[in-house]
Amino acid sequence: MILSVFRRRKGSATIDALYGAIVAQARLPSFYVAYGIADSRDGRFDLIVLHQVLLARRLSRDGEAGRAISQDVFDLFCRDMDANLREMGVGDLAVPKEMKRMAEAFYGRTEAYHRALSHADDTKLKAALARNVYGTEDVSWPEIQRLALYVRRADQELAVQSHAGLAQGRLMFPDPDTISAIEQ
Repeated sequence: MILSVFRRRKGSATIDALYGAIVAQARLPSFYVAYGIADSRDGRFDLIVLHQVLLARRLSRDGEAGRAISQDVFDLFCRDMDANLREMGVGDLAVPKEMKRMAEAFYGRTEAYHRALSHADDTKLKAALARNVYGTEDVSWPEIQRLALYVRRADQELAVQSHAGLAQGRLMFPDPDTISAIEQ
């Protein structure tokens, strides 16, 4: 039926809440002021992707149910990126190319962050963040160190959040203002 595309999808309130928490966290001013991330289309995209990867990493521990939620959040992310591109005036013919570029970036960053987070040492994590979030190869900045500490803390805090809470749309990230670049 043609109107089926306008129906609410099953579990949409949960998915909307999870994705909304990701976007809200990525929009916190401290990331752009204290962490030195560019307040630009690319900077915001990278922060959304980073937080989405952290959630997906957590949900991957919950088997099929977690993977289903993660896929639904990713699908909403794609719809949101498509709508944002169109709102910014990207033409209908260019949107698929931009979406392909964004998907490739998403999957590349997902792999890089998963690989980096699997190491106890933050060298790979800082390099991945420098390359993807800051667009540089320089990993000595205190902002990169601070972001790596934030990502580690977010990963740890997400690890203890219950599947039941996540399945109800309750997602908490750490306050980035509480992370200091000199923590060890």
